[in-house]
Amino acid sequence: MKVLRQLLDAAEPHFTHGGKLEKLFPIYELIDTFLFTPADVTQNASHVRDGIDLKRLMITVAVGLTPCIFMAMWNTGYQANLAMAHLGMDSADGWRGVIIDIFGFGYDPTSLVANLVHGSLFFVPVFLVCNIVGGFWETVFASIRGHEVNEGFLVTGILFPLTLPPTIPLWQVAVGISFGVVIGKEIFGGTGKNFLNPALTARAFLYFAYPAQISGDKVWVAIDGYSKATPLGMVPADGIAALTGSMTKMQAFLGTIPGSMGETSVLACLMGAAVLIGSGIGSWRIMLSMTIATVGLGALLHMVDSTTNSMFAVDPMWHLLLGGYAFGCVFMATDPVSASFTHLGKWLFGGLIGVMTILIRVVNPAFPEGVMLAILFGNVFAPVFDYLVVQANVRRRALRTAL
Repeated sequence: MKVLRQLLDAAEPHFTHGGKLEKLFPIYELIDTFLFTPADVTQNASHVRDGIDLKRLMITVAVGLTPCIFMAMWNTGYQANLAMAHLGMDSADGWRGVIIDIFGFGYDPTSLVANLVHGSLFFVPVFLVCNIVGGFWETVFASIRGHEVNEGFLVTGILFPLTLPPTIPLWQVAVGISFGVVIGKEIFGGTGKNFLNPALTARAFLYFAYPAQISGDKVWVAIDGYSKATPLGMVPADGIAALTGSMTKMQAFLGTIPGSMGETSVLACLMGAAVLIGSGIGSWRIMLSMTIATVGLGALLHMVDSTTNSMFAVDPMWHLLLGGYAFGCVFMATDPVSASFTHLGKWLFGGLIGVMTILIRVVNPAFPEGVMLAILFGNVFAPVFDYLVVQANVRRRALRTAL
């Protein structure tokens, strides 16, 4: 590391102001601060009360996402190997099958290694494309503005791949993350100034631009010739019996079901929630209020006896276990930039998302997922909640002062 530090120090004059490569300073700064602690420190007593900075915040979120990443690879491979066993296949198609056959990992759905390897061959390419393309746009805008490359993309580059199905074409991953970074964040000024969650913005763009590749029975199991709907997708078409007859609530809790690569496991999301709440980065108020609102409205609508809409028969516990609810509640809704800042605003923000999730899922079963659209809707109202809370505090203080 000492040699690397010397090489970076020797190259620094070429990238600083007046150097031949000063336009590329954001790239040099990105590499330097990623590998080493920044050289600039406060000489006198500062007003910072917390030692955590943006980089450590993002790294902590990335640590919280680790269980979801593990499940993304394991469950994707598990679903694929399970489908192959059902179809009587002894080898996968394409380059993935060649790699697995060469190294002899096998396709046994009961093997941890076989599932992880097979799943990683779907997840890792999506992850790399997302980070390479998204990192490119981050660097371009940082160079144009003369700013440092912000670590905010570290989390976006993990969140977005976890929300995608394993069969998503890589070119669509590139288009989606480009839209999320450029339109969802950079045009508003970059990290800290965007009012929408960039990862969800990218996901929503793909959802409406390329619905055939982002939804439907064939996108959730990465084996040609095998299709299986997501649990929430079963109910509108085949009724609640199709859901309860195909899986148990424990399977849904563990995440051994079809779905987006990193969103199926509630257990993995709860592990991440423990990290975020314990570190003070994720707001427990948003998570709790969102859950209370979801359970409350879900229970209310569950009591309605509908003969035309099977989603009314889904009880609140299923709503918490299925789809991307847990993932959205823990990692998306609590985004410190696009969520409310005030304490009361967080309660209102989470409650609104929970209500909208149930309304979208149940009242309009054409969008059985609901969480993605509900969080984006909540992002739009987050500044309004904070404004109302602040103004109410100002009026109360004015009254106390007058008295």
